[in-house]
Amino acid sequence: MNRILLVGGNKEAFALADSLSSKGYKITIINKDKTVCDKFAEKEGIEVIYGDGTTFRSLESADTGGCAISIALTDDDAENLVISELCKKKYGVKKTVALLSDPKKTNFFKKMGVDCAVCAINAITAVIEQNAIIDKMSNFMPIGNGMVSIVQTEIEENSPVIDKKLWEINFPAEVVIGCILRGEVTIIPRGDTRIIKGDTLIIIAASSKVKAAENVLTGNGND
Repeated sequence: MNRILLVGGNKEAFALADSLSSKGYKITIINKDKTVCDKFAEKEGIEVIYGDGTTFRSLESADTGGCAISIALTDDDAENLVISELCKKKYGVKKTVALLSDPKKTNFFKKMGVDCAVCAINAITAVIEQNAIIDKMSNFMPIGNGMVSIVQTEIEENSPVIDKKLWEINFPAEVVIGCILRGEVTIIPRGDTRIIKGDTLIIIAASSKVKAAENVLTGNGND
């Protein structure tokens, strides 16, 4: 299963769709802005649904149940929560990501079942963190004005997480392992999925947590 659903957003949605498409993911877009939909329709291989992502009609049209990850990118916190809730509880999407503008809502979003709820951070801090780890983590791409990043990183032979199950790894809050690439196989992980040498992890994280995630995977910062 390698389909990802993007709901809402504008420039960040375009950048994310382009990046994920280039890596072989199938992208479905739901957007209630007709202009945005028309622009997406010009892109080859992207399914476009013109509609409201908070409605059953749009989510059914997008075959949401066939998606591995949903990412709610609207500028309305309540809408992003509704989208994530429907994707998770109604359609069984494994991993849900929701952007939010009010950091006080982060814990509430998590209690409601959203896997990754991320809010805006200081842009300068984000840039510093991204540049500091660019040699360690490849294909780093910030979205949502730097609020959330999708990162691809390979597990090297000295990684302390080798042979551990995901539930045994102490990842920081706001970090989700979206999928694992193992040779020619794409794995949608569960808590009992075991990490092995050579795995490539696709990580969805708040940009402020990317450095901490890298530390967990490499063992840096634990001395």
